[in-house]
Amino acid sequence: MRRHLIVASLLVVPLIWQAQPAAASAAAIDIDIDNSAKYQKIDGFGVSTAFRRNELIKALPEDKQREILDLWFSREKGAGFSLLRLGIGSRPAGVPYDQMVSIQPEDPGGPAAPPKYVWDGDDNSQVWMAKAARRYGVERFFADAWSAPGYMKDNGDARNGGTLLPEWQHAYANYLVQYAKFYAQEGIKITDLGFTNEPDWTAPYESMRFTPEQAAQFVKVLGPVASAAHVNLVCCDSFGWDQAKAYTEAIEADPEARRWVKVHSGHSYASPPTSPLPTDRNTWMSEWGPGGSTWDESWDDGSGQDGMTIAQAVNDALTLGNASAYIYWLGVSSGATRAFISVDTTNKTYRVSKRLWAMAAYSRFIRPGAVRLGATASDPALKVSAFRNADGSRVIEILNTGTSPVTWDKIKGHGRARAYVTDENNAVAPIALHGKSVTVAPRALTTVVLG
Repeated sequence: MRRHLIVASLLVVPLIWQAQPAAASAAAIDIDIDNSAKYQKIDGFGVSTAFRRNELIKALPEDKQREILDLWFSREKGAGFSLLRLGIGSRPAGVPYDQMVSIQPEDPGGPAAPPKYVWDGDDNSQVWMAKAARRYGVERFFADAWSAPGYMKDNGDARNGGTLLPEWQHAYANYLVQYAKFYAQEGIKITDLGFTNEPDWTAPYESMRFTPEQAAQFVKVLGPVASAAHVNLVCCDSFGWDQAKAYTEAIEADPEARRWVKVHSGHSYASPPTSPLPTDRNTWMSEWGPGGSTWDESWDDGSGQDGMTIAQAVNDALTLGNASAYIYWLGVSSGATRAFISVDTTNKTYRVSKRLWAMAAYSRFIRPGAVRLGATASDPALKVSAFRNADGSRVIEILNTGTSPVTWDKIKGHGRARAYVTDENNAVAPIALHGKSVTVAPRALTTVVLG
């Protein structure tokens, strides 16, 4: 069936001009947006605050705190993130970053004993961060556990893998939901709850193993408790996207387990999203960040840590994996990090990488509730995706992986049209439209917003 182009009148609004090749000097290309092809609904884009990295922000002067919060959550000054991933159990003061503590650090006397929960109203500054995010309009809060407390596991340690003892399943389910209840006391609604992080990988820090069958079985224990607390159950944050398919398949094959899981999730370390997970529920790419041992601020240096790498990863998760959410790891850290932002705790300063702006070009404009539309380009060097927001506006993302500029000269849309470029010299910067044309710079991400 022939794809249908967006056809309507275009009002061109004067925009700030950034240095780029003139439209006449670039080859013309066709981009076809099919409004009739509707794919996944978007839940949001976000970052993680696990392992107390957010405390690096809180330790800065208030003006620097505000600047970083703007970079994360403001739609005018930053990325406009709409989803925050919290770590259930963050390390206490004086404990290394790779260790966490639970809301019930001591065995209460067995799985049937009355619980002895501990709550300080701060959760190692995660409550502070969640409240800050909410002031910017964030409504989606995903709380995720790396492990059950050690006394609930067969290895007696929250670290180094191990599995949940069967007799502790109900107590662990109640423990997780109690965490959400503590946040409710602070005025934060935990919307989504995960009980495992990378259940197929044993880490020297907090980690716990589940087979796909074990995960599906535990879902049937946790599901009713989470549902009674009006929290969505997320599973299973596998180490890789392809590896996550086995967990999704096990849950989908069990009608009772399928009933409770509202979101299926996977990471991108062992394998990136190249096809959808086998479910009709929403799916999240819930954690990934590039490896490496240096701080890299570049947009396109071929390191695998640069902005282009992130832009391509987000594009592929959305278009190949049909992901409804993309959550980056980490938002902020210190030293030789691949986080979005590096904090210098000695000098009380910070630096921003182009990784942040690569994701911002998507997250600022593609809002929760958007639907991905069909999109193709005549030039195979272009990775194109299109979305319709709930307010009717449309967003077309054009990632030019080639080395030459091209011109899209048949922009048609309702209302005003705007365009932005993100590359080595620009961070979601407005660019000029030439009549009904926009020049798509090489090795750059161009965002076109219609309406």
